[in-house]
Amino acid sequence: MNKFPQNFLWGAATSAHQVEGQNIYNDWWQAEQGHLLKEASNSACRHYELYAQDFSIAQQLNHNCHRFSIEWSRIEPQEGNFQVLEIEHYRKIIADLRSKGLEPVVTLHHFTNPVWFSQKGGWTKFKLQKYFLRFVDRIVRELADQVQFWITINEPLVYSSHSYFLGVWPPQERSLFKTVKVTLNLAGAHTKAYQIIHQIYRQKNLVKPMVSIAANLQAFEICQPTAKNKLAAYLRNRLYNFYFIEKLLRKKTLDYIGVNYYSRNLVDVQSWRIKDLLAQTCPYNHHPLPKNSLGWDIYPEGLFKLLLAMKKYKLAVFITENGICTQDDKLRWDYIYQHLQQLHRVISAGVEVLGYIYWSLIDNFEWDKGFIPRFGLVQIDYQNQQRTVRESAKKLAEVFKSGEI
Repeated sequence: MNKFPQNFLWGAATSAHQVEGQNIYNDWWQAEQGHLLKEASNSACRHYELYAQDFSIAQQLNHNCHRFSIEWSRIEPQEGNFQVLEIEHYRKIIADLRSKGLEPVVTLHHFTNPVWFSQKGGWTKFKLQKYFLRFVDRIVRELADQVQFWITINEPLVYSSHSYFLGVWPPQERSLFKTVKVTLNLAGAHTKAYQIIHQIYRQKNLVKPMVSIAANLQAFEICQPTAKNKLAAYLRNRLYNFYFIEKLLRKKTLDYIGVNYYSRNLVDVQSWRIKDLLAQTCPYNHHPLPKNSLGWDIYPEGLFKLLLAMKKYKLAVFITENGICTQDDKLRWDYIYQHLQQLHRVISAGVEVLGYIYWSLIDNFEWDKGFIPRFGLVQIDYQNQQRTVRESAKKLAEVFKSGEI
């Protein structure tokens, strides 16, 4: 048996728009209601009302932490109009988690923005960072005494690329210039938010907080060992996996590195054009691997390789998302088990890991993919909102209880 460290954090995650339902003041809701996306979140999982039930399930499954996000558009539905009752709602969520022995890991931005912020230009404008930072200041002052772990921004490069390069997420634009601008503004916003959070904890004489981003990492593997492919894999690794993290490390604004890991990207480039070098993948299913229901390759070894490459940063890592969408629950358990094996392997190689958070606790609204992908440890019947614990969740509960695999 392979034993994980003492005080290891074990849990699962949700994000507000994907589970709460009726987030009527954000840009995603606006796009959904305007039929710009194939499916609308509507009531989602009604987690806004049913959170205590969901956390009871997590408690029964031996989780000792839970990652969730605070919906900015609930807190500030109109510019400058802060909703005290909504802040209190999130205080109750944290109190409920703590009462059940679950450490809250709180995300401040998980892809959604208030409509008023988007209408001003959102993350494309440097001067608008101040609105996010005002929100951060307000929330952290209200919740600091109950929260140790903060994630300022979830997957900043996924947000900038999907919203402004690929154009599949609101505001559905396609501009390399705006993609770069948004990425830099998100980096600046994190740096300032990090400083704000630490300053508040010092003012309140609280134990130093742990603040990071959740970076989405992919394993870039070459299909054939050509010069083009080698260059493309190198560029993608630098830009997608390490650029943002290293930028924040230089600013000394990471207390740990939050890592979201799902899949492999099989690099196969036909030309020297920059667009192909940065995006082209093998279309022929060479080197086939099992896949999730969205067609993503299952490649547990990638987690080991990426975390080992980060050892040089001399900073603890925290797996803030790792999971699979599938209707085959045996495949779900295989995926989890194999990734935990690789995680233990990298811990044995000297990388400090704080914990493992599965994505996700419950089935949910998977952004532009709608409700079809099933990531949850807990199945949701969207007709009646009934929760059913999957067998994979019960097996994972045994790991969480023993700390061994």
